Amino acid sequence: MVTSTAVETSTREAHLPFSEKALSEIAAHLNPLLADVFALYLKTKNFHWHMSGPHFRDYHLMLDEQGEQIFGITDDIAERVRKIGGTTLRSIGDVARLQRLADSEVQALPPEQMLAELRADNLRLTAFMLSAHEVCDEYQDVATASLLENWIDEAQRRAWFLAEACR
Repeated sequence: MVTSTAVETSTREAHLPFSEKALSEIAAHLNPLLADVFALYLKTKNFHWHMSGPHFRDYHLMLDEQGEQIFGITDDIAERVRKIGGTTLRSIGDVARLQRLADSEVQALPPEQMLAELRADNLRLTAFMLSAHEVCDEYQDVATASLLENWIDEAQRRAWFLAEACR
């Protein structure tokens, strides 16, 4: 006899594009990535809000643009996890538990230190994205891999701009 739970499970599995193992491993990379993106967004906005000095306007505008770009990928990451059948972050607590990028609560940093810290964080984010891409390649998740490729390019570009601003 087939139970309604068994029917629901088999119906759900028939609609999922990946095995449970693939889903678990992909989501295990994307959810911490999403937490890191939120952490980087907040740090970027923090530095945007607290920027000062002779290059204030340029740095302030650059960090505002970068913050918008970073925040812009949050929904895509979360929706990708949901599209493949997973669950994603539900709270600030989830972000705090999963993030690998450090917060900054320093009261006053010189602008060059802010930019250098953001550069390093964008490069670390790139490494996390490359790791997620490897898992996506392993399970032939070309849609997520394609998104990651664009985000990797954007993170590398942000790091480049930040490095050049510090010269």
